[in-house]
Amino acid sequence: MKLKLILILLLAFSFECTFAQKDTLKHKADSTKHVTKDSLKQVVHVADSSRHVTKDSLKQVVHVADSSRHVTKDSLKQVRKDSIRMMKNYYPFHAGKNFPFRFKHLKEEVPYDTIGKQTRFVPSLIIPAVLIGYGLTTISYHGLYSSWQADEDIDRLFKTDKFPIDNYLIFAPYVELGALVLLKVKNRDDLLNTSLLIIKSELIMTAIVFPLKYIVGEERPYSYELGEAGVPLSVRKQDKNAFVSMPSGHTAQAFCAATIVFREYRYKSVWYGVGAYTLATTVGLFRMINDQHWESDVLIGAGIGIFSANMAYAFHEHRWGRHQVVLLPTYDGINKGFMFSLNLNKYNKQVKNKVLF
Repeated sequence: MKLKLILILLLAFSFECTFAQKDTLKHKADSTKHVTKDSLKQVVHVADSSRHVTKDSLKQVVHVADSSRHVTKDSLKQVRKDSIRMMKNYYPFHAGKNFPFRFKHLKEEVPYDTIGKQTRFVPSLIIPAVLIGYGLTTISYHGLYSSWQADEDIDRLFKTDKFPIDNYLIFAPYVELGALVLLKVKNRDDLLNTSLLIIKSELIMTAIVFPLKYIVGEERPYSYELGEAGVPLSVRKQDKNAFVSMPSGHTAQAFCAATIVFREYRYKSVWYGVGAYTLATTVGLFRMINDQHWESDVLIGAGIGIFSANMAYAFHEHRWGRHQVVLLPTYDGINKGFMFSLNLNKYNKQVKNKVLF
């Protein structure tokens, strides 16, 4: 009897354990399913967050890349400007046959005619020599197309019509230069050195033209026509301007200014120089139309004007700024004065020993 009771108890305990185990497993399954849902939600949330972070990161990377690229462009531009300025300041007299050259890294072509002896003396004489030489061959009735023949053709075409436009266009190339500076079209030199070059050119041109006028003493076309009409020489000589025809000062002035414009802006566009030379040529033509000059006077004047500017550029060696000259006004509240500073450091020798290009 006791044995049966024990067996019944064992069976009941087994069933109870079985049901308890089933409940445990079911609870674990439900918990696992719940945990799995929460985990999946967490994973999805993390994935979304990661994707959002990734987008933001990519945007930030793109922004940084763009900023870096922008900084790089600006840096290259600044390096290029500094390199060209340094080349102008310290390499003007050591330019050999390799000019124009390019910077190896920046690929920036340097203008051949920067300053100083890069304006070769002999090549700068070719065009003036051709103009002056041809002008000399056309004096009076000589040459392929003589001055007298040109004067007759002009009188036939324009008759008695006179246009004093040449008196206004004489400085037109300088007006063009000033307009370009005001429009901030960068020229080859700075304002100070451009001004010095203009002054030197004008001095050379004036020193050649006006002494030649009085040495040669050629009669102007309008005075010559008066002589053909029967006006005595003594009467014609009373006009102080009648025998100062060669060379044409107006033409020399206009071509001198046009050459400066051409040299300052030809590395940007040749059309700046073409416009300036067109104005200068117009001045020369109207000097002949108005019976003020012969053909030979205009050609020689044009040659002298170009020659004067070329010589100013060829011998503009002591460029301001090369030795770092500083002159500044000073005021300490009581005393007024100027501060002068001159850097005598032999920077040229230092730069020569370095391979910069």
